[in-house]
Amino acid sequence: MTDPRPFAGITVIEFGQFIAVPYCAQLLADGGARVIKIEPHGGDPVRALAPLAPGESRHFISRNRGKRCLQLDLRHPRAASIIRALFEQADVALFNLRPGLGAELGLDYGALSPLYPRLITGNVTAFGKDGPDANLAGMDLVVQARSGLMTAMGRLIDGLPAAGDTPVIDFMCAMTLAFGISTALYRRELTGHGSEVDVSLLGAGIALQTTMLTRVDAVDRPVHEAAAGQLNAVRADGRGFVEQMAISPSARASHMTGIYYRTLATRDSAIAIACSSPANQRRFMAAIGMTDEALDQKMPRAEQPAHYAVLQTAVEARLRERTTAEWKAAFDAAGLPASPVLLTFELFEDDQPLLNGMLRDLRHPALGDVRLPAPPLSIGPGSFEPGPFAAPFGSEARSILAEFGLTEAEIESAIAENAVLSFPAEYG
Repeated sequence: MTDPRPFAGITVIEFGQFIAVPYCAQLLADGGARVIKIEPHGGDPVRALAPLAPGESRHFISRNRGKRCLQLDLRHPRAASIIRALFEQADVALFNLRPGLGAELGLDYGALSPLYPRLITGNVTAFGKDGPDANLAGMDLVVQARSGLMTAMGRLIDGLPAAGDTPVIDFMCAMTLAFGISTALYRRELTGHGSEVDVSLLGAGIALQTTMLTRVDAVDRPVHEAAAGQLNAVRADGRGFVEQMAISPSARASHMTGIYYRTLATRDSAIAIACSSPANQRRFMAAIGMTDEALDQKMPRAEQPAHYAVLQTAVEARLRERTTAEWKAAFDAAGLPASPVLLTFELFEDDQPLLNGMLRDLRHPALGDVRLPAPPLSIGPGSFEPGPFAAPFGSEARSILAEFGLTEAEIESAIAENAVLSFPAEYG
C-alpha cells in the first residue's frame, strides 16, 4: 500500500534548537519524513529546562517527536566527513545557527548548493539576512518587542508590556518555514533543483499583524505622524508605558473594541464575543435585550464616541447579570461567535479537541502517559501522525551513522575521538 504520509521518503537533517526549526522538523516528521536532529554534545538547550527525566523536559518532548538524534561536535576534524555522509542522502537541511556560524562551518546554502544541487535548505534568522540588525541575536520575547506584537497583544504586567506564555512568533515562524519547505519540494519536482527557504522571526511577527501593518497613506499617515509626535513628547517627559500604549492608533473602530469584539465579564467568569458585521451586532443586542440606535439610523460620526461610551457601560453591566454558561447558550442560539475564556489546562479534558484528535495520548518510555497536541493538519487518513518520542540522549549514534554509510571502523573511531557521543539506550 502507498504510504499516505506526504513526506514519506524525504530525509531532513535538522541543525535546530529551541522552537522554530525543531517544531518545523517535527511537522515534517509527523508527515512521514526521516528526520535526523544534530545536537551539540550538551544537547538542544531545551533539554535542560526543568527536565522531568534525564535530558527529557516538557519543552523537548513537545517538539522533537519522530526524530532520531545525533550528538555531533561540528568543529571536530571528523565532523566534515560525517556531515558529507548525511547530506549525500538529505533532501532538506534546516538551520537556526547563530549569525555567521553557518557560513563559518560551510553550512550555508552558498556552500552546500554546488555540492548538493537538489538540496533544499531552510534558514531561520531573528531579524532577516540584511540590514543593521542582521547579525544580532534574537529570540521570541525580544522580537515580540521589536516587531510591535507585544504591545499589539495588549498584555501589561506592573505597567510594562509583556509577552504571553506561548512564544507565538516562534511557532508562526515554524509554520511559515514548513510551508516554505513544502513549496520548495514541490518546485524541485518541477525543476529538479533545490533552493533556499529564508524566514525570520521578525517577518513572522509582522505577518501576525497584517491588518495593523497595512497603511493607507492618505488616511493613516497624518494620524501616525501625529501619534509619533505625541509619543516623543510623552517619552521625553518620562511618562509610563501605559500612557505610551494609549497613544497607538487602532485599526478597529472604538465601538468594536468597546462592545462587539472583545471579552466581557460575566457573573462568574468572562466570555469572548466577536460580532464584526452589523447583522451580528444587531443579533448580539437582541440576545442581551438591548438596542444600538447607531446601527439603525445614520448617527453623525461626531456623536458616535459619546453614544458608544454610554452604551459600553450599559452592556458591561448587563453581561455581569448572568453566568458565562447562560450567555453562551443565548449567543449560540442566536448564531453568534462566542466562547467562554478558558485557562489552558482546561483543554486537557475538553471534548471538542479530544473528539477531533487535536490532543493525543502517547506513551513515553521514561515519563509514562503524555497528552500533547497532535499535528495541526490532515490531508486524509494517516497523512500526519505523531511520531514516537526521541530515544534516550546519545543512544543512536551507531545506528544513524551506519544507516548513512559509515563503516564500523569509522563509527568506532568517531566515537572514540569524541566527535559523536554514544551512550547506552537507557534513561538515567
